[in-house]
Amino acid sequence: MAAMTTVPSYSPSLWVRVCHALPRLDLSMQMRDNLFIPDSWEYQQTLLVLSSLSAIALVVSLLVVLSFLIHYCCCHRGDRGEGSEEEEEDEDGSTGHGYSGKKGRGICCVTWVAVASVTLCCVAIGIGFYGNSEANDGMYQLTSSLLTANYTLASIDLLISDTISGLQLSVSGPLSTMEELFTGSKPFLVSTRNCRRLSDNVINLLSSISLAQSGIDAGMANDSGVSGASIIPLTPAPPSVAPTLVPTNGLMPTPFSPGWAANTLMVNEDYRWLSYVLLLLLDLIVCLFILLGLAKQARWLLILMTVLAWLALFLSWGSLGLETATVVALSDFCTDPNTFVLNSTNFNTGTSSDVLDYYLTCGRRMNSPFQQVLTQSQRALSNIHTHLSNLDRNSLTQFPKAEKSLREVQQILNSTEGNFHQLVALLNCRGLNKDYIDSLKGLCYDGMEGLLYLSLYSFLSALAFTAILCSLPGAWRSFPRTPNVSSNGNPGYESLPLTERQSPPPSYSPSMLTGYGGGQSHPNPNHSRNLYSR
Repeated sequence: MAAMTTVPSYSPSLWVRVCHALPRLDLSMQMRDNLFIPDSWEYQQTLLVLSSLSAIALVVSLLVVLSFLIHYCCCHRGDRGEGSEEEEEDEDGSTGHGYSGKKGRGICCVTWVAVASVTLCCVAIGIGFYGNSEANDGMYQLTSSLLTANYTLASIDLLISDTISGLQLSVSGPLSTMEELFTGSKPFLVSTRNCRRLSDNVINLLSSISLAQSGIDAGMANDSGVSGASIIPLTPAPPSVAPTLVPTNGLMPTPFSPGWAANTLMVNEDYRWLSYVLLLLLDLIVCLFILLGLAKQARWLLILMTVLAWLALFLSWGSLGLETATVVALSDFCTDPNTFVLNSTNFNTGTSSDVLDYYLTCGRRMNSPFQQVLTQSQRALSNIHTHLSNLDRNSLTQFPKAEKSLREVQQILNSTEGNFHQLVALLNCRGLNKDYIDSLKGLCYDGMEGLLYLSLYSFLSALAFTAILCSLPGAWRSFPRTPNVSSNGNPGYESLPLTERQSPPPSYSPSMLTGYGGGQSHPNPNHSRNLYSR
């Protein structure tokens, strides 16, 4: 017994249900429903309230950093005005590096807090790179599924256009010629007119099938109508170059085109991915150079990195606000995507919601809305084939001139039947439903996971930069002051403590040099020069 193919299904993930269950408040602090209605001003207010939480957190971070700076400036100015007894106690227990004693232990603690904050920032950057990659993978799966769906829809339209054009060509060409040849034979003339009538019925039936025709597809249909009597089975273009309706005004086209949506999402995703990469690189550069500044005890480098850390702090809280609103809106959509698609997607006139529901759900017990049209078309094509077979057996002996026209009609009918079988396969819900489920999985699984990791990155990096800005001023206390440098490049002795100064060279007065030189009959000038150079 052959194994039955299972229809792919989609169910919201745990994180989608958790985010969807968050309470929603509007600007008047009233509870709102969590239905995904992006065009509603009430729903937009709930997203603004959620994103404003990051602004509140930014204000708290600024107050914390400001309080630490005030405490550092005011308290340590008072410490400098006190007596030197406490400093002498600290210096007695010091080893010369400033990390012993009460004050030294405090400086060491603050320095290690700065190092730990930078380490936390590096961990957040790693999480951010992973989240950015996951979000990009989800968007890639979404756009690939949309392009595949657009490829299927374009193939359906091209098959319909190709079949209709072939039948119209047979009616206007070979069948009209056969009617003129069979004028003297009523049975053959009736069979020929039946073929023409059935061809018109098939054209009308197939014209009622329309999913996402565009102006490009209509142009292709016009081209195929003048291509000649030989109808070649359709070989559609690959998804990357499938016909796509791209409006010049940038608005969503009517009818909806998956190819347009895929192209728009790909462009926006490229900008989003690049923006996060630049933000992550900025954070990484700031963290690495802060570590370098602490290791080299370079004040100028830490001052520069402090300015960049302020910028990174604002960007982190700002990105967290955008990510929070996006995660909540995405969770609302992913909880019940079929309802939103059914209510917001615009198709051609005559396409009912039953057709869209058939492709979105694709239940085993659901009948195709095109089943009746396809059945009637198949019967009409079979009847045309029967009439042509009778004419082939009986009419050619009496009307040999009709053989050429009859062969042309048979060739068109064979191509039409081949295209019709492809059309029946493409109109089945399994293909488009699989593309729809794959797009939901890419957006609501990988995309949602990536956004959650990016939110965690923004939160951790914001905390890390807040701690860095609080600890860096205290870490500067451990840096030794730069000694004065004389003109010849040697350190000046007035900037060194007495215990570290060397004794100056001996000095000699002119009288001492004269007396010393008078005891020698031949004074050595080199000896005198050496004395001065000591």
